[in-house]
Amino acid sequence: MRTQLATVVVGASLLLAGTPAPASAHHSFAAEFDAKRPITFKGKVTKVEWVNPHVWIHVEVQRADGKIEPWAIEGGTPNVLFRRGVTKQALAPGTEIVVDGYQAKDGTRRANGRDLTLADGKKLFLGSTDTGAPYELRPRSQQ
Repeated sequence: MRTQLATVVVGASLLLAGTPAPASAHHSFAAEFDAKRPITFKGKVTKVEWVNPHVWIHVEVQRADGKIEPWAIEGGTPNVLFRRGVTKQALAPGTEIVVDGYQAKDGTRRANGRDLTLADGKKLFLGSTDTGAPYELRPRSQQ
């Protein structure tokens, strides 16, 4: 009996040790970003973090008064963005981009990116279809 119990305990331990991290560690759109606060701005890429689970694009945005604000834009996974044409060359530091997305609920200069437009007019989809973000951006006047 003890041998069977020990075998079950060891087997269960091995199964649990091989289990990936819980999905709860990955946040949803609604947990951090506000669908009622769409934003659009132009800025220059300063750096891109190609990390899982989300790529982060860091941008400097010049305000109307001339001051520079740093923003961090969350995109999809590196693999998904690469397949959509978002590459390291396309987002090299100094590249001017236009970002459409949704601001963080806490009001910080972080956003969930929806679309990114390059200087040549090419539009790239940054979001993920399963984040809970609204499907399309709507101007504030239409909400």
